Amino acid sequence: QVQLVESGGGLVQAGGSLRLSCAASGSIFSMARMGWYRQAPGKERELVARIRSGGNTDYADSVKGRFAISRDNAKNTVYLQMNSLKPEDTAVYYCNSRIWGNDYWGQGTQVTVSS
Repeated sequence: QVQLVESGGGLVQAGGSLRLSCAASGSIFSMARMGWYRQAPGKERELVARIRSGGNTDYADSVKGRFAISRDNAKNTVYLQMNSLKPEDTAVYYCNSRIWGNDYWGQGTQVTVSS
């Protein structure tokens, strides 16, 4: 069982920055594909960014060039640096861990971007 705890959300003005963190339990973090998803009111959950165990990354087109995902295997933590935030980035952001075909989710952290 993997437990994920997100932190770093909050209220920020458009153009500002936030860094989300996700701390994972367990000793297999380095083998997991880690990702950030978000869900806005009335919309489906969508992939924001993910990073594989080897460090390869994928990003949604809407955040390319503005967001950066990274991981620190020594700290069992994955980060999402969000720059040039826009009101449409407002959502609950969820951390995801996928390993051996199993998905684990954090409780989510709210990000609100004011115009």
